[in-house]
Amino acid sequence: IRVIRAGILTTVQDLGRRGLLAQGVPNGGAADPFALRVANLLVGNAEDAPALEITLTGPELEFAQAAWVAVCGARFEDVPAWRPLRVESGGRLRFGRRTQGCRAYLSVSGGIDAEPVMGGRGTFLAAGLGGFHGRALREGDTVRLMPAARHPAGHWSIDERIRPHYSREPDVRVMPGSHAGEFGDALYSGRFGVTPVSDRMGIRLDGPALVRSTRGDLVSSAVAPGTVQVPPDGHPIVLMADAQTLGGYPRIAHAATVDMPLLAQLAPGDAVRFIRSSVAEAHALAHAQEHRLGLLRQGLAGKFVPL
Repeated sequence: IRVIRAGILTTVQDLGRRGLLAQGVPNGGAADPFALRVANLLVGNAEDAPALEITLTGPELEFAQAAWVAVCGARFEDVPAWRPLRVESGGRLRFGRRTQGCRAYLSVSGGIDAEPVMGGRGTFLAAGLGGFHGRALREGDTVRLMPAARHPAGHWSIDERIRPHYSREPDVRVMPGSHAGEFGDALYSGRFGVTPVSDRMGIRLDGPALVRSTRGDLVSSAVAPGTVQVPPDGHPIVLMADAQTLGGYPRIAHAATVDMPLLAQLAPGDAVRFIRSSVAEAHALAHAQEHRLGLLRQGLAGKFVPL
């Protein structure tokens, strides 16, 4: 694939690097892993195959050979979403104006050819490793593809009910964190806006300041994607895919994994409300989502033919 226009931030991502937090290596991978998994399934790839994560503005890409693609997550004009699309040899895929969400995932049959680094093929921008030379795509880059083994057959689409309920102001379920008792119920009674100072490391929120009832510094301890921290200014930060592995701010809550895609699709100017949940509910929600994905895998089994 030749990059004609790169967009604001287009990177190669997969499902991340697991088991390395103790060594200081973030999970990384797709900010919306659900969208990446479905995009890969729609073109016959393994769910963890590397794909392109497209942020806010889309690229223009030229295909040197015919391929099947799927775009899931954020919606852009001129590009059908949540279904397979064939691009012919020499054809160009152009992303128009963004109409919903923040990040889209473009999966190509066969997957992006990216060497594994520490067990993952995704781009970790802060360290300059993985993906496409450890950086975002630029105009003129050429991205290599892995050979595809099969392709979609017939005309079909997936059930809309499997998609997350993306919204510009979602309700996100969170479990109380280690320091929740020091803030009362303020987190659950306010509306928090997404600021422009947000990225793959964390979403910085604005709104009613959260006031801590005690003083004193904390010993830095483990954090992970989904942790909600409260810095001294009282404006919370939700840690995302590239989050650091240690943090010294109070941990007021942790988002349920099933709702992380809702956070990943928030753009500056959007907002979020938090709803108190429990570990048991978060487990049940994650199990239900995996069940839906299992049904999707079964339903797609007969939709592909070998090349």
